[in-house]
Amino acid sequence: MMVAPSQMSAQEESGFQKFNVIEDFTDNGFQWFRDAQLLCAGTKEKSNAMTIGWGGIGTLWQRPALTVYVAEQRYTKKFMDDSEYFTVMSFDVKDSKVLNYMGTKSGRDGDKAQALGLHTAYTVNGTPYYTEATMVIECKIMYAAPFDPQYFKSDVPKNMYGNFPAGVHSMYIGEVVNAWKIPPSAVHRTSMVSTPYSVK
Repeated sequence: MMVAPSQMSAQEESGFQKFNVIEDFTDNGFQWFRDAQLLCAGTKEKSNAMTIGWGGIGTLWQRPALTVYVAEQRYTKKFMDDSEYFTVMSFDVKDSKVLNYMGTKSGRDGDKAQALGLHTAYTVNGTPYYTEATMVIECKIMYAAPFDPQYFKSDVPKNMYGNFPAGVHSMYIGEVVNAWKIPPSAVHRTSMVSTPYSVK
């Protein structure tokens, strides 16, 4: 009896391997966002990405969860508000120009992915990501809401938004539904702490 070969996913064809974030996510969660990641949302017709330096990883409502924050004036916010899913991506240090460009240019002024020569692909849920990434985490939004300044309990957020022209951030809590990464033998990642955290 001949067994038909299993069909490779689009991610596997790009060199990614699927992994379980609960068992196999080995990065330091306190450092991971500080190293800067790339947030992307949208559709096959139009999408946008931005560099992020704030976020959280853990569990919530008995689900593996990833939380990101987007300020009111950021171009990416509309894509997040209109989307059911989003991706967060890591890049190798040799591609740190991607994070620098995505963090200093706005999608309002043109297609940033096209300007960088990135190749946009889509998950089975239609969520955009870039094949040049070293890790892609896809999340389904479970909760989204802006911070309410009346509930700030310390001077830390009060001082932050006292002089922050991009406006108050919104929180997006996503259930991790898929995760892929390039095998360690194929890429070596190092810290990107020099990457600016300004985001568009």
